[in-house]
Amino acid sequence: MNAKNSNSNGSNQGGLFKGTDGRSHLGIFGLVSSLFFLWALCNGMIDVMDKHFQDFLHLTKAQSAWVQFSHYLGYFLMALPAGWLARKLGYKGGILSGLAMVALGCLWFIPATQISTFWAFLLGVCVISMGLTFLETIANPYTTVLGAPQFAAVRINIAQSFNGVGWILGPILGGMFFYSSQGAEAAHQQLWIPYAGIAGGVLLLAMIFLFVRLPEIQTPDDYHLTDSTPGTSKSIWSHPHFVMAVVAQFFYVAAQAGIFSFFINYIVSEIPAVGEGFRNCFWLGGESGVQSRDGNWFIGEQGATKLLAYFGFTLFLLGRATGAGILGKFAAHRVLGGYAIVNALLMAVIVGKLGWISVVALFLSFFFMSVMFPTIFALGIYGLGEKSKLASSFIVMAIMGGALLPKLMGWLGDVRGMSTAFLVPLGCFAVVAVYGFTWPKLSANWDLATKR
Repeated sequence: MNAKNSNSNGSNQGGLFKGTDGRSHLGIFGLVSSLFFLWALCNGMIDVMDKHFQDFLHLTKAQSAWVQFSHYLGYFLMALPAGWLARKLGYKGGILSGLAMVALGCLWFIPATQISTFWAFLLGVCVISMGLTFLETIANPYTTVLGAPQFAAVRINIAQSFNGVGWILGPILGGMFFYSSQGAEAAHQQLWIPYAGIAGGVLLLAMIFLFVRLPEIQTPDDYHLTDSTPGTSKSIWSHPHFVMAVVAQFFYVAAQAGIFSFFINYIVSEIPAVGEGFRNCFWLGGESGVQSRDGNWFIGEQGATKLLAYFGFTLFLLGRATGAGILGKFAAHRVLGGYAIVNALLMAVIVGKLGWISVVALFLSFFFMSVMFPTIFALGIYGLGEKSKLASSFIVMAIMGGALLPKLMGWLGDVRGMSTAFLVPLGCFAVVAVYGFTWPKLSANWDLATKR
């Protein structure tokens, strides 16, 4: 294996969206990027659903975390089948299969609202995530091959900027229908409406992909996984940079899911009182965005969903947009490690209960989380050639971390308070930092690690 020479030989060929054959893939990249927007929109709606079920079904924080469990269980169950079908059907067939399953899951919310039991909604959440698994398993590695190899991390982060827009709109759309000034019962009757709208958009997008030709492009086989070079292993599990990417992604998604899911709980229960003047703030949704307790005014559920969208996910999008530029100048593993260290420190500030300083730390964490998922993905599949589809299946399967550890975070929130619960993502970011700073040794690619 000589990843150093492989990279250096091709480093001057191609461009950001131009392959080594001189063809531009900008149009295909733009179309595939729409999938990033789609799954972020669905994920953003999930993150404001917990508090609705806490109110409507009188669940504890730990019980409401079954929403996240069902969501990420879908990823776990479908990751390997999605990777297998992607290899059999190609990029286009896998994308169409995923879109069809997302539409089916969204349409299920119509009868689920009439059934009105927790399991029915959890089933819909799980089916949607199973469809999203196809899209993530295919779209993430596909963006890394739509141009020169040395810009793989840059391209996937640009695509993830579309993801950031979806994260902003998801909570806004969910907050419009999941919460109501007339109470949880009134809100519950309109839960199906946004999902029916998404189903229509997904079916339209599927028609577009049906008539577009997607070129089958593979990542460079820098580790000779598919040739007969003596002394080389054909198993992706023999490459530590991939194995540890699965571990790092497990803990990153666990941290992200916990922070996103319990953001509303933290804002409602932990931040200090606000002035009465906030009753008329448009970015809190007006008077419905605040609530009175013990003679003081505090931000309520609807106000928290607005803060999540307008500030939290806007910073997330800003991080994605600036991250693409930063990754074009600095080694991806260093950016990943540095951002993870910063987020671990921000979590410590939240645990410390420092009032508005802790609130600011929570919002800043969105910025520094932004590049982690796509960068871990790009570093994990680096140099794996056509085995990158299989590798991406396992990295997507690692999303199961978002199903397990948020339940621990919810339990800590019930027992010790939401501030203390942020010890869970603190530990997760520490694991991600270790992966980032040890990647050159894990991949045996010091040449790429020292570039920029």
